[in-house]
Amino acid sequence: METKSYDLIVIGAGPAGLTAALYAGRARLKAAIVDENLPGGWMKTTHLVANYPGVFPEIHGRDLAKRMEDQARHFGADFYTAAEISALELQGAVKRVVLDDEVGLEAKVVILAMGQEPRKLGIPGETKFKGRGLSYCATCDGDFYQDKDVVVIGGGNSAVEESVFLTQFAKSVTLIHQFDKFQCSAIAEEHARGHAKIRMYLCHEPREYIGQDRLEGVAVQDLNTGEKKIIAADGVFVYIGFTPRTEFLKGQVGLDARGYIQADDLMHTNLSGVLAAGDARVKVYRQISTAVSDGTIAALEAEKILREVK
Repeated sequence: METKSYDLIVIGAGPAGLTAALYAGRARLKAAIVDENLPGGWMKTTHLVANYPGVFPEIHGRDLAKRMEDQARHFGADFYTAAEISALELQGAVKRVVLDDEVGLEAKVVILAMGQEPRKLGIPGETKFKGRGLSYCATCDGDFYQDKDVVVIGGGNSAVEESVFLTQFAKSVTLIHQFDKFQCSAIAEEHARGHAKIRMYLCHEPREYIGQDRLEGVAVQDLNTGEKKIIAADGVFVYIGFTPRTEFLKGQVGLDARGYIQADDLMHTNLSGVLAAGDARVKVYRQISTAVSDGTIAALEAEKILREVK
């Protein structure tokens, strides 16, 4: 198996990982960035980014992701994307990552920046209909539902904002939320409530996805009355939060009860030479700007560690 040596390996190509690779390259560190998906993380699925400092007017998430990727490449980062980690050793002085059982990478410092993935509801039909009417990304799949009826599940900013986004394609959008109030910004709620294509079911919970070969609707229950009904839909988009992509780290790196990486303010984990950045670590706020901040700090700390071990 071919093994390549680097100063730094960044696992995760979202905004935290891309920023870390950029800073590493500018410090003349040889950096590899690894991700099982394409660069950009969840950022690339965001329809419009309107609150990233210095970027005005708003920008498509995929375009901001591409700019960050191009910048990291310009400063010398090697990318290993669409690659699955088949083995990982973080304990020793030299860290090792094996990709697809074919390529080995080694470095003295690793930055963990895998981010998060959409949380699942765990109701019947979820596995069967994923990719067959059930989606977690309106930006990715919204245009497949031209003049169709769709459902959005959730009540935070993503759910409410993406409901409005979907109205440019869908004939109707039904927004289902388990509570009696939304957990989103006032302006997002105002836009959704004022839209003629959007109807809302508050205090309702999904119970099952319905359909044969493709999804045809979702069964919901009124939490106040107990009444159950089926809402017909050609597609369902789920926005109920995220879970960290850290399952493969168990037993090596300190995680909290929800699986987020425990790291201090300088991004150091419990393992020497292993740093964490972005949405996969324990933190209060998860935004593109905070991920970029984490990636900056992690790269600067990586540079410091490498200076000390030389």
